[in-house]
Amino acid sequence: MLETVRAPRQLIVGEGVAQNIPRVVAESGSRVLIVTDRVLLGQPGVAGIVAAVREKVGAVEVFSDATPDVPLTDVALAVAVAAEVDADVILAVGGGTVIDLAKIVGVIRRHGGTPRDFYGESKVPGRTIPLVAVPTTAGTGSELTPVSVLTDPDRELKVGVSSVHIVPDFAIVDPELTYTCPATVTAHSGIDAFCHAVESYTARPRAHGPRDPVEQVFLGRNPITDHYALLAAERIARSLRRAVRDGGDTDARADMSYGSVLAGLAFSHAGNAAPHALQYPIGAATHTPHGLGVGLLLPYALHAARDAIGDRLAVLAGVCGLDVTDASDAEAADAFLTWLDGLLADIGIPATLADIGVARADLPRFAEMAGGVTRLIQNHPGPTDTASLTAILEAAWTGDRT
Repeated sequence: MLETVRAPRQLIVGEGVAQNIPRVVAESGSRVLIVTDRVLLGQPGVAGIVAAVREKVGAVEVFSDATPDVPLTDVALAVAVAAEVDADVILAVGGGTVIDLAKIVGVIRRHGGTPRDFYGESKVPGRTIPLVAVPTTAGTGSELTPVSVLTDPDRELKVGVSSVHIVPDFAIVDPELTYTCPATVTAHSGIDAFCHAVESYTARPRAHGPRDPVEQVFLGRNPITDHYALLAAERIARSLRRAVRDGGDTDARADMSYGSVLAGLAFSHAGNAAPHALQYPIGAATHTPHGLGVGLLLPYALHAARDAIGDRLAVLAGVCGLDVTDASDAEAADAFLTWLDGLLADIGIPATLADIGVARADLPRFAEMAGGVTRLIQNHPGPTDTASLTAILEAAWTGDRT
């Protein structure tokens, strides 16, 4: 047995828990950088959090210019604002972009250098300044994961900084902060969380030595990640459609926040796989939302690996509420993939890569690039050579899995 669980020092989940933010921040430092974006800053809930922190802590600066996909220019600007207040604690209030930005700012604030110094796994040399992460979407899981995904203009795909040292110190997850989340963002972030759960549950299991949990971040599935992943899949499956259809459905919103947390706990060890690796070059090329891309790719990647994971797809069918009591594993796996197609269509995820403007001629190049994202692609349970990854993309471009 060789397992690890990566999570914040304290995770607080539930309606109304946002009222604890000022105290938690004040107990973590006395000079605060708040990272958010302009849209959120204009919302009463987030504006109230900022005002309450200002009352509790003497020195506060706000960086509200976070933009999608964490471009390196945003990192430099946010680091400069952190220096103005001499920040010794960061509060991130927003979606995955905001929290990922706060993570890398904390790294540079403590260790200096530039983001490029920390690309890859386990390059951060030690703890960063305290980070309190407060998500306003239910999906990325960034509030409790060891990953920050950035956009580097000198590279053709997104890059990741992965380290146990960038897991936020506190994660405060209040479903009430997601009530104003637009339907499209709800859909994209929600299917991202579902991908985290499914990719974790179907990730390739790998043998490890005693140094691996320190030297690596993503290690493949194990019984602990299976537990979190299945709980996450169950909640998201029953509530994602409802949350997209009716943002005021508080039970669905609660399920989605809780499901996102559970999925984040799962993939913090197990890791993501082919859908995420393939989305990196595709997202960079098409400038489409991350959740849209991974959701689109998920059924094609699962179908390509079904010989290895048919039994697990069958379990997912039952967890997602399908009646597969008398079905064989193959029949249950088919039922799950059919159900997944319906879910994606219902929440507005395009069916093919052609639908989002991907050129067919680029598919082999994208496959080769994705194959280089080792920390993700090594978790895919099927073949990962360039030809096999190209075949997944071909299927996703045509919509024909056969």
